[in-house]
Parts: sequence; C-alpha cells; structure tokens
Amino acid sequence: MISGGLALIRESISALNRPEQKAAKYILENPEEIIRLSIQELAKRSDSSSSAIIRLCKNLGMDGFRELKLRVTGDLQASANGGEEFKEVRPNDDVPTLIETITNNSLYSLKETSKVLDPEKIEQAVEALANANRIDFYAAGASQLAALDGQHKFMRINKHCTAYMDSHMQLTSAVTLSESDVAVGISYSGETVHVIDAIRQAKSNGALTIGITKYGMNSLAKEVDILLETLSSESDMRSAATSSRIVQLNVIDILFIGAAGKDYDHSIEYLRKSRSAILQSYRKK
Repeated sequence: MISGGLALIRESISALNRPEQKAAKYILENPEEIIRLSIQELAKRSDSSSSAIIRLCKNLGMDGFRELKLRVTGDLQASANGGEEFKEVRPNDDVPTLIETITNNSLYSLKETSKVLDPEKIEQAVEALANANRIDFYAAGASQLAALDGQHKFMRINKHCTAYMDSHMQLTSAVTLSESDVAVGISYSGETVHVIDAIRQAKSNGALTIGITKYGMNSLAKEVDILLETLSSESDMRSAATSSRIVQLNVIDILFIGAAGKDYDHSIEYLRKSRSAILQSYRKK
C-alpha cells in the first residue's frame, strides 16, 4: 500500500490557494473520514469544490483523488501497524520523550523524503557534480550546515568547491561560474532571497543549477535546472530547523557517494590522502 499522502499535504499546504487549502486542512484533520468520501462529498464538507480538490491532487503530483485516498489509507495502516508518523513536541515533554519524539521525526522525514526523491533527477545531479570543474553551494541559516558539509565532502575527492557563508561572497562567486560548473542552492522554504539571486546569476553564466528544497512549487524550484525535493514535517514550537536539516544532509550524502562512485579509484586516492594528512596533523599536536 502506497503512503505519504498526509506528509505531502502538510509540506505543500502553504503554497496552495484558499479553496485547495480548505480541502487540504479537512483531509489532515479527518484522514479516517476522507477515505470513504467521494470527491463531491469532500468538497461539500470542506467548503471547497471538486475542481479545487482535483487541482490539489495535481499539485501534490498525484494522478487524481483515488491515488490521494490510497496514500492516506497507506498512512493510516502504517500508523496502526506501529510505523513512524510525525509527532508534535510539547513544551513540558520530559527528556526520554524528547529523545523518542525527535528521533522518530527525523526517521519519519528521511523515509518520506526517500519516497519523493526522483531517481532520474538524482542521477542527473550526480552526473553533473561528478563532471563539474567547480561546485558552488549557496545557503543560509541551518541550510548552511548542509552547504558546508557538501563543500567538505566534495573537496575530499579533489573537487574545487565553495560554500561561503556571506551572501555577497556567494553572489560574487556565482558571477565567476561558467558552463563547466555547477551551482547548488539549498533552502528548505525555497524563498531565501540571496540564494535565489545567486542561483539566477550562476544560471545566467551558463552553470548548471541544482535546488534542494521542500516538496512543492516555490521560488527556488522555479529557477533550477534539477529540482531535488524533500519532505520534513517540523514542530510548531521549533526554534530552529531539525528534521529539514537532517534530510538536506542525507541528500548531500547521496549526491556525494554517487559522484565519488563515478570515478571510484580517483575518489579513494584523494580520500586516503586527506585522511592521512589529517591524522598526521593530530600526531604533531
């Protein structure tokens, strides 16, 4: 049984128009009920319309209302069988509960992201990164951690990379890219202005662009050549990105391992060199 319908709705709801949001909210609040409803009945109960529900399904990347109901049914069955589902963090949760909840939510986001990652687009991104003369990573806030991780990993296999934290440096670097280079924009919301500006500049210079962002259409998604989508339900009381950071790091790992494997012997040689140099620096201390 396919699943992931509820996570897709949660991730995309902010980008929907008002009639679609009404239907989406009703589904999230009444998942057990909607699997028995017709599209007309759901439209009536959610104060929406049949056409809005059809558009909702299309925006979620589904063939129609039947697939949506199948996915929600799969979510409910997984939950009933003890499968992971997103759990809200509460202000007074004790430490054991926090450990369980946050770990569960990270695992949940990783599994849901694996369902929406397009293998063909991953392969395109891996091929581009493996052949790139230079790689730029653009990000801000918590997403900057994924950018720095990408820089660190790809540098270890002798790839010229940048992951500047300063937005002006990111834009300056983007100006110097060419057709043989790749720019990777990382933004959970897909609306980080300076990341989008840097991606646009890189693209105007001929560089291939990759976007790592949340599922659904957003400004970054519209700009990039290769879109890699993630799913990450976040707690309402979060003070910083948690699960979204985990899934971004996971995508970086997938891209790195894929690219390194394109020239395995070369990659292993440089990984050994970097490891040896680091060990020697520790011994000197």
